[in-house]
Amino acid sequence: MSVSPFNHAWLSGLLGDDDLALQFAPEAEHEEMVYFEEALAAAEGAEGIIPANSAEYIAEHIGGFGADFEAIAAATARDGVVVPEFVRQLREFIGTPHSQYIHFGATSQDLIDTSLVLRLRPVLTEFQSRIEKLATALGQLDRQFGDREIMGRTRMQDALPIHVRDRIAAWRGPLLRDLDRLEELSPRFLVLQFGGAAGTLDKLGDKAHAVAARIAEKLDLSLPDHSWHSQRDNIVELADWLSLVSGSLGKFGADIALMAQNRIDEIALEGTGGSSAMAHKSNPVAAETLVTLAHFNAALVGGMHQALVHEQERSGSAWPLEWLILPQMVMATAAGLRTASTLCTQITRLGRE
Repeated sequence: MSVSPFNHAWLSGLLGDDDLALQFAPEAEHEEMVYFEEALAAAEGAEGIIPANSAEYIAEHIGGFGADFEAIAAATARDGVVVPEFVRQLREFIGTPHSQYIHFGATSQDLIDTSLVLRLRPVLTEFQSRIEKLATALGQLDRQFGDREIMGRTRMQDALPIHVRDRIAAWRGPLLRDLDRLEELSPRFLVLQFGGAAGTLDKLGDKAHAVAARIAEKLDLSLPDHSWHSQRDNIVELADWLSLVSGSLGKFGADIALMAQNRIDEIALEGTGGSSAMAHKSNPVAAETLVTLAHFNAALVGGMHQALVHEQERSGSAWPLEWLILPQMVMATAAGLRTASTLCTQITRLGRE
């Protein structure tokens, strides 16, 4: 039983992506939160904010920490975020006298936002790889079938004959531009979040910038000019990109589904879906799924724009809205790219000889 189709016992076969879903597992978030706290203590020890021996002790022992997820869940119902209970448990694990230096000068949003960025970094790398492979597969279809003619259609009515490569160009071009967009937005997204209680790193005084720079270097993230606690445009830009990719794939799927209609005979597919009632059916399931996922992400991206409205220095309502929406958009995009690659392998003919 699941409330999400992405990890549903059955629907995940159609819509899931086990590899990328791991980045949203509590274990992955726990790992990156521990990594942040280790980097924070090391940076503060190097700058003399906390005792050097405490920083060394924390670095040596923090890797053995394992949080009680059930206790965190119960506390989150009260606190609204996981971090207070997480930090309490971590301090108890480290023990006195070093525990007082855990999480020093940081705040919940620093930990959660940086963890998100760290977990999505390999996701973006995987998306880049999948898009490149998909573009290559479409290029192969172009070389194989591009010279053949099909009917060009405008407003779903016969227009003039075109070549198969003309339609493939309409599938491939947006994906190549999506790669360019990803290259542009990644440096804006892969940045450290570190601002302390009100975004000013007040507890670190004149060492604030130096500590932040050390953390960013340790985590291999860019260092922003200012904390982005209430500046969510980079998060929303990523959501926009996810919707663009899904839309590009949806166009591909919609065209394939139309080409697969009876009596059109512009495509041949293998490995398509069957019907429980009509044995003669050969349903273009992968193509239809791409259309569904495109509509899904298009519906969600507006919610991410709602999350731009973070009141003053921190929002207790807009921020959790991102937690609800962004993982689903990532998973929908992952499922779309996986499905589109499968669809390419199902195409045995485009156009007529």
